[in-house]
This record gives sequence, C-alpha cells and structure tokens, in this order.
Amino acid sequence: MNEVCCKSKLLVISGSSGVGKGTVIKALRNKCDNINLSISCTTRGMRKGEVDGVNYFFVSRDEFQASIDNDEFLEWAEFSGNLYGTKKAYIKKCLDEGKCILLEIETQGALQIKEKMPEAVLIFIAPPSIEDLEARLRGRHTETEEAIQKRLDFVKLELENSKKYDYRVMNDTVEHAVEQIFEVIGV
Repeated sequence: MNEVCCKSKLLVISGSSGVGKGTVIKALRNKCDNINLSISCTTRGMRKGEVDGVNYFFVSRDEFQASIDNDEFLEWAEFSGNLYGTKKAYIKKCLDEGKCILLEIETQGALQIKEKMPEAVLIFIAPPSIEDLEARLRGRHTETEEAIQKRLDFVKLELENSKKYDYRVMNDTVEHAVEQIFEVIGV
C-alpha cells in the first residue's frame, strides 16, 4: 500500500499543453494514496476515451454561466475558446476532511486561487525546451495546425504567469519531476 503523504493541503499544478502534467500527476498519485484529484467543469467537447464526471464535468456554456452567476467557482477561465472552472464546495469538503486535493489547471485560474487561498501551493511543470513541447503537441495528433499554433502562442503568457508560482519543476523525466514535487510537499 502506498503512503499517506499529504494532509489537508491544496496543490495546484499547471503547465503548458503537452508538457506531461497528466503523466506526472498519475505517477504522484501512484506513490501517495492521499492525493485526490479535483474534477473541473468545462464547456469543451469530450475527447475520445474521456468520461463525464471522471475527466471533467462536461457542461453547456449556459450551465457554466449559471454557475458563474451563482458564485459557485473557486476559479474559472477561458482557454482556447472553452470555459474551465473549479467548484468551491468540492475543494472545501476535501480540505475539511483532511485530504490533499490537487488541481490540474491553467495559470490564469491558478493565480485566481492564490489570491483567494494564499495557502495553496502552486507548482508549474515546465518543458525542457519549447522545441520539445512543440514535438509533444504534434505527436498527439489530436489538434489542427491552427490549434497547435494557438497553444504555442499561449505558452508565452503561461511562462510569464509561472513567475508568480511558488515552485517551478522541469519535466525532463517523470521520475525527476515527481521527486521534485515530493520535495515541495514535504515527503
């Protein structure tokens, strides 16, 4: 059985699309039983293999707007024409139960969280290089050339926002990135 290594802490992990955040997070969770993933809401369409309520809560733009109007989000942002947000109630419940909750979100949302919850630990996963990131994005074969270019253009904003993070971890190898994150959370 894996160790319980993190208690009542809000971890926020961000990084450019294609940097390997999901792989790093999976490896973290394999080594630590008490890291719970928050599930975000999104207006983006479901990709092949994704499951509603597991990967995201897939909602309409109208439903998302109603949640904004009702002040239900800890953070929300628009990215590549889609809306993404984290519900306050879920985060509060997990922290109240002593759980370590991890959010995988983009930098704009992470900075909103830091303003509202200064105790949150922000970790930015960086690629070894922009060229490496571009190769990873192209290797997915899931997006148009225009979408890839938009994501690459957005990297500049993300890198600027990452200067406001508590920690920056380079994903040169998954093992090294996980080791650095465990150092950050005190394991």
